[in-house]
Amino acid sequence: MNHVFIIAEAGVNHNGSTELAKQLIDAAADAGADAVKFQTFKAEKLVSKNAQKADYQKETTNTKESQFDMIKKLELDLDTHKELITYCQKKNIMFLSTPFDHDSIEMLNELGLNIFKIPSGEITNLPYLRHIGSLGKEVILSTGMADIGEIEDALDVLIEAGTKREHITVLHANTMYPTPMQDVNLRAMVTIGNAFDVSYGYSDHTLGIEVPVAAVTMGATVIEKHFTLDKNMEGPDHKASLEPDELKAMVNAIRNIEVALGSGIKKPSPSEKPNMVIARKSIVAATPVKKGEIFTKKNLAIKRPGNGINPMRWDEIVGSQAQKDYLEDELI
Repeated sequence: MNHVFIIAEAGVNHNGSTELAKQLIDAAADAGADAVKFQTFKAEKLVSKNAQKADYQKETTNTKESQFDMIKKLELDLDTHKELITYCQKKNIMFLSTPFDHDSIEMLNELGLNIFKIPSGEITNLPYLRHIGSLGKEVILSTGMADIGEIEDALDVLIEAGTKREHITVLHANTMYPTPMQDVNLRAMVTIGNAFDVSYGYSDHTLGIEVPVAAVTMGATVIEKHFTLDKNMEGPDHKASLEPDELKAMVNAIRNIEVALGSGIKKPSPSEKPNMVIARKSIVAATPVKKGEIFTKKNLAIKRPGNGINPMRWDEIVGSQAQKDYLEDELI
């Protein structure tokens, strides 16, 4: 019930290689992620020939190469999708992919995906949202660059198209790679959940793992994080991604936090109950006390162990009569 759905975002870090994609699936499965996610697109339908790269892409790829040429090399065809889905089944990890155009939405639907991830860049794409909403599947909606009104509009489109509100999880996100800490604004994630009465989570592009772990403590039910086999590989997203050992550390930390959050009911835990006798105190005789003698503040004391009368009953015991003889330090 407290399980956080962790998406290891391989994205385009396969560099167009099926073998590298399988190695990424291996790393995600080994780390204990619930799903590994790729990206499905046709370059011709995604960007115009003269579209510029983002600044972070210019820093991590060939500056003479257009955005179109860069992503054209990163397409995964239908047969590759089928091969990777089969491989994920073998590795017992869910295959996910983000579609970036209508043909890709249809392809993933025909391949049987039950969860559709909407990237931040498509949150203002009405026909796209309507298409995914009409499928009636589980939807994970990223909200990088969006304000609260744009999120509301996107949710309205998805729901009107046929997706149930309870089947939508909204992810707070920031699309800068890497995201500066001062721009994370993690509290906005909770604002989204409260504003729209939806499940919420966090898609992280910061360096390190502390922010997604913190998001879990704030109620995130889905965490998404980019990963790679090697940050030094050529490609747009490698440098802002976790390496396999870091991904595993993040998953382990989240799983520990899941358990540590507990039920919310404040009561002695099973592990600490034995300590109650050791650490708590009881009312004892401060001096020898004879039968019939009146207990006073002078002949009583409060000392360990805690298996006698609770000191909260002090007022009740002071002024009462001893029913037997007591030695010093004997439990009353």
